[in-house]
Amino acid sequence: MLGLRPADADAVGTADGPLTARDAARAVETELGRVLDEALRRALDTDPVFARDIAGRVVSLVLRGGKRLRAAFAWCGWRAAGGSGDFTPVLRTGAALELLQAGALIHDDVMDGSPLRRGAPAVHVELSRLHGAARMAGSSAAFGTSAAVLAGDLALAWADDLLTETALGSPYGPQLHREWRAVREEMVAGQYRDLHAQATGASGVDEAVTVATLKSALYTVERPLALGASLAGADAPVRDALCAAGRCAGLAFQLRDDLIGAFGDPALTGKPADDDLRTRKLTYLLAVGSRLAETSGDREASDALAPGAPRASDEDVRRMRAALERTGARAAVDAKITELAVTSLGHFDRTGADPVVRREFTALVERACGVAPQRTGEAA
Repeated sequence: MLGLRPADADAVGTADGPLTARDAARAVETELGRVLDEALRRALDTDPVFARDIAGRVVSLVLRGGKRLRAAFAWCGWRAAGGSGDFTPVLRTGAALELLQAGALIHDDVMDGSPLRRGAPAVHVELSRLHGAARMAGSSAAFGTSAAVLAGDLALAWADDLLTETALGSPYGPQLHREWRAVREEMVAGQYRDLHAQATGASGVDEAVTVATLKSALYTVERPLALGASLAGADAPVRDALCAAGRCAGLAFQLRDDLIGAFGDPALTGKPADDDLRTRKLTYLLAVGSRLAETSGDREASDALAPGAPRASDEDVRRMRAALERTGARAAVDAKITELAVTSLGHFDRTGADPVVRREFTALVERACGVAPQRTGEAA
């Protein structure tokens, strides 16, 4: 336990000092435990089989890990907007964001056919095995897919319930709900644009940025910052600065994820390292690689990175990685991540946040993007 002060404390902190974003992320773990215990009890009252197979797997996924970055960014948004006193609504909003992410991950794994999530079989894979073990008639894969859709729906419903309860108890509930409504719609739009890009063989950089922004950047950083700021009654200039900071940091986060998806170690990431390449999914990395290959006249790289081609073999994936290195795409994306992270810090500074909060935001951006950004004018 963190030794949190009572809800009516004059200052935000633990019994030993100010509460940091990292403390807040850990406190969200405690809040999630309470929320999920209650949700699982309700599920058991509804039906024990549903509770065991569906609700229990959602609980397991949520508690199995994750960096809790969204919860930490919500905390930073609240503090940047002058939040103080009772921080319970911020923790509950952070918990709702974690549930929202769980639902999105479950559905995303189904759509992408990803076998792993957080170092364990994805929910649809677990449920397929459950079907096979039960020796029921029909396709175990179809059963796993259908049941996983329900599991994702349940996580989203729990997220909505928690956010609604928080909004109803807050004087800033209407603004909180508007931000929540926006993030849900943006997530769906992003998932669809991802599917649409794959179906149409899109390869443009602008299209890749649109998908990355809608599908990940907004709900990873921008909206969490705005949700936290809403709970502090942020004015328009502060909210605008936070949204600009969040969009840049969120896009940098997704570009880093693209690099990890192409070159990462599954033992460290807990998910396959070649899914995006194998399916030739439109990412900023792949789009930049295709553009650089075309510009330089590298026909071999253009062919290797071509969108819409059949599912890549192991040898095709090797050639794609080599092409991304040879064309300079990997280095270009790395440089873009650093540029976006630095720009994000500049936008955040416009909030007038306390230096302590600025340092915490910088540390969060470093964790999210895998770089150590420095504000313009700082010594190297």
